[in-house]
Amino acid sequence: MGIGSILIAVVVFLAIVVFHEFGHFIVAKLCGIKVNEFSVGMGPVLLKKKGKETQYSLRLFPIGGFCAMEGEDAESSDPRSFGSRPVWSRIAVVVAGAAMNLILGFLIIIVTTLLYGDVTTVQIAGFSSDVETGQSTSTSETTGLQAGDTILSLDGMHIFTDTDISYKLQTAESDTMEVVVRRDGKKVTLPAVTFHNTNTNARFDFYVKAEDLSFWGVVKYGFLNAISTGRLIWSSLIDLLTGKYGFQDMSGPVGIVSTIGEAASYGETFRQHLISVLSLASFITINVGIFNLLPIPALDGARLIFLLVEAVRRKPVKPEYEGMVHFIGMALLMLLMLAVTFQDITRLIQK
Repeated sequence: MGIGSILIAVVVFLAIVVFHEFGHFIVAKLCGIKVNEFSVGMGPVLLKKKGKETQYSLRLFPIGGFCAMEGEDAESSDPRSFGSRPVWSRIAVVVAGAAMNLILGFLIIIVTTLLYGDVTTVQIAGFSSDVETGQSTSTSETTGLQAGDTILSLDGMHIFTDTDISYKLQTAESDTMEVVVRRDGKKVTLPAVTFHNTNTNARFDFYVKAEDLSFWGVVKYGFLNAISTGRLIWSSLIDLLTGKYGFQDMSGPVGIVSTIGEAASYGETFRQHLISVLSLASFITINVGIFNLLPIPALDGARLIFLLVEAVRRKPVKPEYEGMVHFIGMALLMLLMLAVTFQDITRLIQK
């Protein structure tokens, strides 16, 4: 991985995190909350500029950023402090970071689709065949699927986009699945379709239709693909909690930057490089948005829980209690981050 790929990876990762913090920043401003500092990067300050009331900073380490609001983590008598604003305003500020990540993911998918030049559907266009003889090598064709079928579900998993088809075919325990399709305007259930390419021994034994770009087609695909990505991330989190994946499967900032750098070198043309990086970036930013909404102390999700409790009780949880929970959560997250980062660096050295 060259220095150019590393720089691209760092910029992409930093942009995703800063976009998250910008969500907090812009909604705080709209809600009348005083923002003391908006920083790009962490650590020692390299450059800073004082606005009307906010200091804008560029810091040494490009591993994140922050939006420091008045009275966010401590008592403040300022009438424009975070704690003095209505609870629903504070909820909006807390949720805004994750919301901006999800919006960014949607927009990146739109751009990636435009770069591809067409919209991939879930309608079967044809089946695999031997190049020399022209004979079909598709088992799914002989076990129920037909060209023109639109795949609605695979083994109970609703199919939104081609991403869902790829995920299901790659992770299913069996080649044979129950498939629901739309055929000639009717919903048809095929109880036992076997996906197997007899030539390659892969499960992908068909190809789907691609449509020309249109405004609504691209927007619809972007929206559905964002949902598919979010569901994939959620499924991965559940697999992590249930033990299907372990600590060794986790990655931190170093691992993410390394993966983005590898994606930047994929392909032969600049367009292919860009599509590869953007595809991964959309996945990462949606991941950041979803992860931040988890009810884990020190994350936005935990802050949201405390605010919802306040909305129901009509009085806030004692600041010292909430602060203690966030402090413990932050300490545990930092320990986990250090362990994951050490693992990422070890992998790089081994490579």
